[in-house]
Amino acid sequence: MNRQAQAVILLLLGGAVIRASVTDLYLRYVKEGLRPFLIAAGLLLVAAAVMTLWYELRPPAPRALAPTGDGSVPAGGSVDVPDVGPGDPANGPDTGHDGHGHAHHEPRVGWLLILPVLGLLLVAPPALGSYAAGQAGTALSSQQQSDYPPLPEGDPVQVSVLDYASRALFDRGTSIGDRRVQLTGFIATGPDGQPILARMVLSCCAADGRPVKLGLTGDVPAGLPDDSWVEVIGRYSDRLGRDPVNDAEIPYLEVESWRQVPVPKRPYD
Repeated sequence: MNRQAQAVILLLLGGAVIRASVTDLYLRYVKEGLRPFLIAAGLLLVAAAVMTLWYELRPPAPRALAPTGDGSVPAGGSVDVPDVGPGDPANGPDTGHDGHGHAHHEPRVGWLLILPVLGLLLVAPPALGSYAAGQAGTALSSQQQSDYPPLPEGDPVQVSVLDYASRALFDRGTSIGDRRVQLTGFIATGPDGQPILARMVLSCCAADGRPVKLGLTGDVPAGLPDDSWVEVIGRYSDRLGRDPVNDAEIPYLEVESWRQVPVPKRPYD
C-alpha cells in the first residue's frame, strides 16, 4: 500500500465518520453529546487525506541547471544528482521514495483498514441489543442514590428503564407509589426463559455499554423475538430476581398493557 492508497482510505474513513455524525447513525455507537467531536475528527481526517494526496500528486520540481567553469549555466544543462537512499543525510528526511524515484510500499495487511470503512458506509452495524444484554450483568449492581424526587405529572408518567429500575431497587418503590409508568425497551430472554425488558446504558460509547434489566409480570409481552422494541405501561412490583451473570438484583414491573414500537432514534439510556 503506497501513500496515495493510504490517503484514499483516510479520506473514506473521514467521510464515513462525517456521514454518521450528521445523521442519527452515530447514536448507535456513542452518546449524543459527542457529535461535535466526531464531526471535528472527521473533518481533520478528510483534511489530512487531501493534503497527502496533493503532496503525492503534485508535479515534480524542475531540476537545477549545472553551471559551467566560468560560472554561467549552459542551455539544456543540468546538475547530476548522486543516488542517495531514504534517510541519507544528503537526501534530507525520508520521503518514502528510494534513490531511483520508486515509492516504498507498506505491508499489504494495511488494506484491512478499509473493512471498518466499508462497514460504516455499507453495512452500519446495529446498536447493542439482547445478545450484549445476555453477556453482561445488570448495570445496577451497587448501591446508588436513594433519595429520589417525586415522579413528574401525567398518567401514565413516562420514565426511562434506568430511572424506574433505580427507584424500584434502591428506593423500594417509595417514590413510585401506585403511579402508572410507561417505559420503552427491547425484549431479551431472561434466565428462566421468560421475556425481560432491557435497555443499554452508556458512559461514553458502545464499548462500555451495560444493560439495565427488568423482570416482567402480569400481561407479559409474548410471541415476540429478542430485540423487539416495546412500550409497556405498568405499576411497581416488589418482586426481585437475580442476574445470573453478576448475581445482582433485578427489579420487576407489573405490566398492564404493551405494544410493539419501532426502534427509537436514541437506542441507549
